[in-house]
Amino acid sequence: MGIFISVGKITECVIIALAFGVLLTLSSKKLLGALQGCNYRSDKLMRWAAKRSNMSFERLLLLGMLCLLSSAIVSLCFSFAGEWAAVIGLAPFIVFFVVYIYADGKIALRVPAVRTKRFKRLQGVLFVVCTVFSYFAATLLNYAAAQWGAQLFNVLRYCALAFLPLLLIPLICLSNELAKIYEVPHNRTYIEKATKKLASSDITVVGITGSYGKTSTKNILTAMLQKKYRVLSTPRSHNTPIGIALAVNANDLKDYDIFIAEMGARHVGDIAELCAICPPDYSVITGICAQHLKTFESLENIVKAKGEILSATRKKAYIAADSSEYFANCPCPFEVCSCVSDVVAESSGTTFTLTLGGESVRVKTRLLGAHCAYNIGLAAQLAYDLGVSIADIAAAAEGLGFVEHRLQLTKANGINIIDDGYNANVKGARAALEVLRTFEGRKIIVTPGIVELGILEEDENRQFGELLSGLDLVILVGDTLVTPVKEGYLSAGGPPEKLIVRETLKDAQRELKNYLSKGDTVLFLNDLPDIY
Repeated sequence: MGIFISVGKITECVIIALAFGVLLTLSSKKLLGALQGCNYRSDKLMRWAAKRSNMSFERLLLLGMLCLLSSAIVSLCFSFAGEWAAVIGLAPFIVFFVVYIYADGKIALRVPAVRTKRFKRLQGVLFVVCTVFSYFAATLLNYAAAQWGAQLFNVLRYCALAFLPLLLIPLICLSNELAKIYEVPHNRTYIEKATKKLASSDITVVGITGSYGKTSTKNILTAMLQKKYRVLSTPRSHNTPIGIALAVNANDLKDYDIFIAEMGARHVGDIAELCAICPPDYSVITGICAQHLKTFESLENIVKAKGEILSATRKKAYIAADSSEYFANCPCPFEVCSCVSDVVAESSGTTFTLTLGGESVRVKTRLLGAHCAYNIGLAAQLAYDLGVSIADIAAAAEGLGFVEHRLQLTKANGINIIDDGYNANVKGARAALEVLRTFEGRKIIVTPGIVELGILEEDENRQFGELLSGLDLVILVGDTLVTPVKEGYLSAGGPPEKLIVRETLKDAQRELKNYLSKGDTVLFLNDLPDIY
């Protein structure tokens, strides 16, 4: 009889553990998305979750408290059922977890989670970890009830499982570290596969790096080279070893003539690592500024890191004019972009003169801002050297569409909306403000400031705030950098009544609904990812 009861208790604990494994895993969707945004860094997730505005711990605490109280009440009401009262008392857990999962799904991440294979594997590991942890917790409670023998404790024993939601974030971090046992060597093998695939191919490789303008220049160059070649380029802003490997391994390189790889960096050595995967025949360096200074620590390190592409370039490099001073001792043949002149930036687009091979043509692009003309010129010089005619280059430039989240203009109900959400550098912020001022009507900006500037963060954001003076409405979002931006704005004489601080982007959008009218232009500058 004792053995039968023991087996029954084990079965009971297994069923309970599986149920909690499912509920906890389903409750973790937003947290896993934030972890993905943190590049699967557990320490970054903990810092993100600790932010007051996210209320992650608070919401999980509320879930735990509701489960505890309701479970205790139900268990006591069914105390006449003996040991089964504790099991019946688990019903409220299901109700409140379902409510939590539904409510959590309504709070969307600014950068939605992408259900990659790694994401799905992590979910699987999390389910196992949560299930195992729940099993031991349930077993321990049953053991304690058997040893203690108190009737009241036996009835309420499963109420203590209400502490499980409070451990969800640590359990996610634990699962993430366990998953890395597989992920790290798997990624290394995947990258090695891409490296060998490129090495055995005769495809021409173009590498593009810089502090800003990488994605835009990549898209521009792709459009130009497609006039003559079959072109493969890394999608969106994929500029890491895995991002490049994904593009290479997912395609048959025999179907393409040129591969354009965007190369990003946060530390010295990152570009060299990317160049080891795909050594560039031609390289492009866009603008240089103090971006990601928090990890680079100095502008000198930024220049050193970006310059690593020059040492790996096999044929020729193309360098933006305003970055050429940093690379005077370029180790490979190079050319400084000087083919653009007479730039006119308006709200309807940008017009400029393009001169290649002694021939000039006037070009009109719908892209906004004078800086886009120089990105086009940089790409045009390389495309021209690779045999694309100036007529085709101009046609490609005139047919360019907006790059997503980079001064992307849309119109709604007579209101101009400029989405510059991926702009997170000082020079880009100034360029975006210049674009905003080309529009007629009232001008509004929504921004949290500029991040990852290290020791320069406060000073640069204060200077940025000074530039906002004169706008019709300034809405600062969050608590990360609001104070120095606000100080700069007020010190420059910005009217206090035209400055509003809101905790979240949604709050700012609600504010705009009551303010905007036909003819207004609103700039969303640097929509920070959730990790900030």
